[in-house]
Amino acid sequence: MNRYRKPDDEYLLTEIRQILKQRPTYGYKRVTAMMNKKRSTEGLKRINKKRVYRIMDMNGLLLEKNAPPRNSKGTGSIITLHSNTRWCSDGFEIHCFNGEKVYVAFSLDCHDRECIAYVANTKPLLALDIQNLMLMSVEKRFGIAQAPRQIQWLSDRGGIYRAHLTKQIARQLNLKSCFTAPHSPESNGMSEAFVGTIKRDYVYVSDCYDAKTVLELLPIWIEDYNNVAPHSGLGMKSPVEYRKSINLGV
Repeated sequence: MNRYRKPDDEYLLTEIRQILKQRPTYGYKRVTAMMNKKRSTEGLKRINKKRVYRIMDMNGLLLEKNAPPRNSKGTGSIITLHSNTRWCSDGFEIHCFNGEKVYVAFSLDCHDRECIAYVANTKPLLALDIQNLMLMSVEKRFGIAQAPRQIQWLSDRGGIYRAHLTKQIARQLNLKSCFTAPHSPESNGMSEAFVGTIKRDYVYVSDCYDAKTVLELLPIWIEDYNNVAPHSGLGMKSPVEYRKSINLGV
């Protein structure tokens, strides 16, 4: 079946290929968002996502649909209606090509999806690292050492989160420690989704030869995630763009 073509399809195809060269894990919706972000700064007409889909489909550039089926159900709603209502946190490992590992923990706002802060080390993280993460998160968001109102801090039931001193410092920072139900990691699904995004869009497409390289790349990845990468739940805006659009600043 012959499909119609427009005169400037080849120009758009070149632009699409340039985006995919830098972001090979992007589907047509996020490619469209990146194209329109550039057009908005240049005062050009926006591109319809259906057109981008057609061009990518005709040139074999669409991602394969291979997401595994979900067999479990969440135990509650993670997303919140406003920023700074609930922050979620979790940890993950990045395996380097030479066998080294980097251990990372982060905080994420459950409304605007911004990665507020993170800690990373070449050794397994301790409760002290989570305590520092909490303090960094509050200072990053509010510029002071205590949240102006109580914010839920949602995490799994790992020992570094449940440590007595960790919960004590959380109270001092005006954070309320909350934990997922036993054997229900999906209850912190937003954190799991963030980990998946970081690994898919950044780790797996980068040269993670050793821990030193990963530690140098991490701030670049987080900066891109927060400021550039479009998010479907935010109207294809990045977290920082979304925060600006609702007048929350950066």
